[in-house]
Amino acid sequence: MRVLMTLLTFIALAGCAAEPVQPWERGTLAKTEMQWTPDPLEAVLKDHIYFSKEASTGGGGAAGGGCGCN
Repeated sequence: MRVLMTLLTFIALAGCAAEPVQPWERGTLAKTEMQWTPDPLEAVLKDHIYFSKEASTGGGGAAGGGCGCN
C-alpha cells in the first residue's frame, strides 16, 4: 500500500513540472485579467484598508517579513 501511495504521489507531482513560458503564450499572460492585481488602484485601497484595520504595515509582498523592515 505504501509503495502504491508513493508511486501515485510521484505521478501527481510529475504533472506539476514547471515549463518555461513559450513566446506565443506571453501575450495571453500579459493581459490585465491575468495579473495578480488587475486594478492597481483597487489593490492600493485594499492595502490601505488592511493596514488601517490591522494597525500594521508591511509583509504584503513575497519578500520580507511582517515587521515592515527592509
